[in-house]
Amino acid sequence: MGLRIGITGIAGRMGKLLSEEVNAAGATLSGGTRRGDDPRGLFEASDVVIDFTHAHAAPTHARLAAELGKGLVLGSSGLSAEEEAAVAEAAKKAPIVYAANFATGVNIVLALAEKLGAALPPEQYDAEIVEMHHRQKVDAPSGTAIALGRAVAAGRGTTLEETGRESGRDGHTGARKTGTIGFAALRGGQVVGEHTLLFAAGSEHIALTHRSFDRRAYATGAVRAAQWLQGRSPGLYGMKDVLGLG
Repeated sequence: MGLRIGITGIAGRMGKLLSEEVNAAGATLSGGTRRGDDPRGLFEASDVVIDFTHAHAAPTHARLAAELGKGLVLGSSGLSAEEEAAVAEAAKKAPIVYAANFATGVNIVLALAEKLGAALPPEQYDAEIVEMHHRQKVDAPSGTAIALGRAVAAGRGTTLEETGRESGRDGHTGARKTGTIGFAALRGGQVVGEHTLLFAAGSEHIALTHRSFDRRAYATGAVRAAQWLQGRSPGLYGMKDVLGLG
């Protein structure tokens, strides 16, 4: 029997795409959960579980992975600091791939964002991130936008928490603070996902943009991550590890 992959939220839009990609990859679809189901049975029947449901479910799924020694691919966005800490704790006993975005192109952009952050001094280049998603998205900025901010901060040798975020500007806000990273979130229609990282200096602007036209790119990447997890030691991994981006 091949790698057994389970899917939480299998009846949803992403769940259906993930099911198709599991079959296309030649893996075994071990089952799925729907709203209100107990996920324990799915984890017991699977080698790896893919979770794109809700941030609040992430700690429970991570703890089950740790308890049962299963792999977990976590793509839920909007996790709080406490929820992320719970996932990191579970990763001490289970191999977990946690990423803000599983599309290959986005992760290459994230790698470039870190390099640009290192090359462009914050005293000269203001970093702004603009993202747009469909009108149903409930969290803002998007997880991918936050990941871009974290990548820029890492390139600058710091963290997003230390540099500070500027978002939701309205009214008399005063001058922009040097070194902070700005965020703007747009919502409307059925946009799958658009992200632009802008470095603005007095003499030039540099823009790096990624547009998603089909959610299947996320599903394909998540299944790739599930296959990569097979036989891995416990730990918290990212798509950078899966793609070998160093």
